[in-house]
Amino acid sequence: MTASEHIETGSAQPGLLPREDIETLIASGAIRSDGTIEDSQLQPASLDLRLGAKAYRVRASFLTGRNHTVAERLEASDTVDLTGAGAVLERGCVYVVPLLESLDLPASLSAAANPKSSTGRLDIFTRLITDGSDVFDRVARGYSGRLYAEVSPRSFSVRVHQGSKLNQIRFRRHGADEAGSSGIDDRALTRSHGHMPLVDGALDVRGGLILRVALGAESIGAIIGYKAQKHTDPIDVDRVDAYDPREFWEPIHARPDGRLILDPGEFYILASHERLHIPPGLAAEMVPIDPAMGEFRVHYAGFFDPGFGSRPDGQPGARAVLEVRSHEVPFILEDGQVIGRLVYEKMAAAPKLLYGASGVSNYQGQGLKLSKHFRAF
Repeated sequence: MTASEHIETGSAQPGLLPREDIETLIASGAIRSDGTIEDSQLQPASLDLRLGAKAYRVRASFLTGRNHTVAERLEASDTVDLTGAGAVLERGCVYVVPLLESLDLPASLSAAANPKSSTGRLDIFTRLITDGSDVFDRVARGYSGRLYAEVSPRSFSVRVHQGSKLNQIRFRRHGADEAGSSGIDDRALTRSHGHMPLVDGALDVRGGLILRVALGAESIGAIIGYKAQKHTDPIDVDRVDAYDPREFWEPIHARPDGRLILDPGEFYILASHERLHIPPGLAAEMVPIDPAMGEFRVHYAGFFDPGFGSRPDGQPGARAVLEVRSHEVPFILEDGQVIGRLVYEKMAAAPKLLYGASGVSNYQGQGLKLSKHFRAF
């Protein structure tokens, strides 16, 4: 019996696959690549995806629909060569990039994608597209075909290369009689918090874990956030600790009243009041837009691997960094105001290496933090 046939039988538990099962998918050919899949692409519950050799500049974002392929929509588009020194993707433009990875999933598996944390903190709007689909960032059960990334830099022009990693994919095993999510309800979250704290302080659950924004000096310090500058040089997404943040960001200082007015169309980096910990058997995703909380987007990346925020004493140790953009009208935020919601999902099995223990984990134990590309203020 091959590895992929073993997964197809559904003999293992439903839920998100840990790194070890993703490695099995690679070995079985269910995950393929135009080159060797690198160990650095593997996270505790996800796989980093890599840009291919060229990008297509398109007039507008699109979905293929059920009966078409992405390649059909790209035939007349201008191409940009990403090999060698790479190329600059201009702010405000939309590009579609064939990825190096492709899939041949068994019928028991589906997948979902998010931008990587560093991608979201650079305000690069990135979504996964598949052939024959009418939704972004979701891969149907049993999908076989290429993967594509839609990339649209919003605040900064960025230099990318063949092999650059902008988004990540996670895989979900479905049981024989289970059609959808392996999500955790509020009652189960409360029980989990009793065994291992999900947040410091009181737990607030309403369709997931409620998060509040830290805007007061007592909550987070004298600097409570950063606002993206309008006119900057491009940022190379593969360079780490390379840029002076003062050339790209304006620090936002705490006000005595603990308030911040979001200007429409501006991009902000803020942080949660709570410190988090994602237990080994769970993963979490930030709901990117919740109209009930206000007309703003609070997170581009949104995926938290098992082990995120872990401290040696078992207490929650990392804030959620919030990528915030207001829409249409100015919006007032106040210190401690509800700003986001984390929804949790069961792992099919706890990964052997948690976030912070496998490879480079740039955001373990983070407070208010810009992306890995910038030096400290």
